[in-house]
Amino acid sequence: MSEFVSIVVVDDHPLFRSGVVASLREFGDMQVVGEGASADDAARLVRELSPDVALLDISMPGDGLAAAAAIRSERSATKVVMLTVSEDDDDVLKALDAGASGYALKGIVGDELVRIIRAVATGATYVAPTLGGRLLLNARTGSASRERNPFEVLTAREMQIASLLTDGLSNKEIGRVLNLQEKTVKHHMTQILQKLQVRNRVEAAMLARDHLSPGAAKTRAAQGFTDRSRS
Repeated sequence: MSEFVSIVVVDDHPLFRSGVVASLREFGDMQVVGEGASADDAARLVRELSPDVALLDISMPGDGLAAAAAIRSERSATKVVMLTVSEDDDDVLKALDAGASGYALKGIVGDELVRIIRAVATGATYVAPTLGGRLLLNARTGSASRERNPFEVLTAREMQIASLLTDGLSNKEIGRVLNLQEKTVKHHMTQILQKLQVRNRVEAAMLARDHLSPGAAKTRAAQGFTDRSRS
């Protein structure tokens, strides 16, 4: 990632949008390069400006979820963060399906929003922790997964990587921590998603938060899960 994070902010409430833009501009590494009020605006701004992050509301003319899907369909490198009042599990799932990398709730403070944007820009994912992760994961993993610890199927190295997902680390950052190449982490991540029967790293991270308490992670590490000789 470059020294700056370029952002477009799309929300059909001008007063709220202006407040978000003003908050972001208080941080030296945040560059708001465009504003809009509709799904069409979002697609156009991303196409014309190629920002690092597009901050979108769900409820706006043309539908923010449709805008996220349109951005993904164009294979844009822009990361999408939904900034919304909706705490509905279906909206979270639809946002992830549409290609969003982040799902934040309106009302968060400016420095927290900036932290989320920085993380997403580097490849991490984020879902507001108050959105009932267990309910979301139950819908994806089914009752059989809930009756056992799904992480039992992972190798030691995969367990290490899954544990680091809960910190919101990107593949590159995980590689630095474990002294692995980024492509090696990507390979392990593919295996983790398949074994846990989840569709993306957001769901994997939320599942890890459910099943891997800090104490449990330390216990597993003491049992050999921190052996860097295995890759």
